[in-house]
Amino acid sequence: MPNTPERRRKISVEDQGPMLVEGPVEVTCPDGSVAVSDRFVVAVCTCRRSRMYPWCDTSHRRRVKREDGGEAGDGPGS
Repeated sequence: MPNTPERRRKISVEDQGPMLVEGPVEVTCPDGSVAVSDRFVVAVCTCRRSRMYPWCDTSHRRRVKREDGGEAGDGPGS
């Protein structure tokens, strides 16, 4: 799925969220597997918590960083 030189791909990096990429896209994962999407925009996971990796499933929203450096919502008493 080669890119065309006539049009640059737009990528938006969200603070504490996914990377939004204009599609269609082909993503090569660290294990060598390839994920393909024909959507016009895809959300690529940057937190690595997604169960649908490399695609974002909004798992980054479930944990909120606390001021002490820990994460709320991921253990007893949180």
